[in-house]
Amino acid sequence: MEITASLVKDLREKTGVGMMDCKKALEQTSGNFEEAVKYLREKGLAAAAKKSDRETREGKVFTQVASDGSRAAIVEVSCETDFVANNESFAEFGLSIAAYVLESSVATTAELEAANINGRSVREVVSDAVLKLGENISIRRIELLSGQSIGSYVHSNGKIGVVVSFDGPVTTDISKDIAMHIAAQNPQCVRRDEVASAEIDREAEIIKAQARNEGKPEAVLEKLVSGKIGKFYKDVCLLEQDFVKDPSRTVATVLPEGRTVTQFVRFSLG
Repeated sequence: MEITASLVKDLREKTGVGMMDCKKALEQTSGNFEEAVKYLREKGLAAAAKKSDRETREGKVFTQVASDGSRAAIVEVSCETDFVANNESFAEFGLSIAAYVLESSVATTAELEAANINGRSVREVVSDAVLKLGENISIRRIELLSGQSIGSYVHSNGKIGVVVSFDGPVTTDISKDIAMHIAAQNPQCVRRDEVASAEIDREAEIIKAQARNEGKPEAVLEKLVSGKIGKFYKDVCLLEQDFVKDPSRTVATVLPEGRTVTQFVRFSLG
């Protein structure tokens, strides 16, 4: 069978693989289109296996929010180089994985790896991306979030992403601003009662040791601890942090009256 340019083009459009690889696949399968697709997918699996031990230090974070604003998915996808991370096909792949996580509600990467997307295993889908982009690619972590309303933000370089939930309706501007604040300030929790008591005890001991080393009398240690623990809470608790767009206000005061943040997830690449 003649290997025409249009046939090669059709195979490229279906698989996303380069023209020369598509032409070779058709030559190997005597022009049989479906066999050529199978050939390329098998080649993708082999390529993925060969590349699987390569380090993936680059990549991006992707988010997807349900149309009703009640759920969100956040996914970190890794690759080897910044060049591939900035490739449009890589972005399409990452967004498609985030969309599937949101739609299927898989909660862990193990569940995701065992799943099927449009009748194909996730392993095969990843292998197609490896073949298309020429690098080791992995889905490093995923998480789902639900709430009365959701905000999301991905930094312009794609390396930090946030999803945040609220206990009631908030405007799109406020939800995005809070998500941007979380990306910039990296709080550890929403409120004080989420900080482990062991962490507070450890912080108090560090403060006391520093004060003693500076020659402070024992009588003032508790007062010092109280003041510095208050600052510690302000550093790590989202609602107590100074709002990044207006440091004269705390995050809690930016929210509409009666509204609060219930949960957030922040992914930073790596």
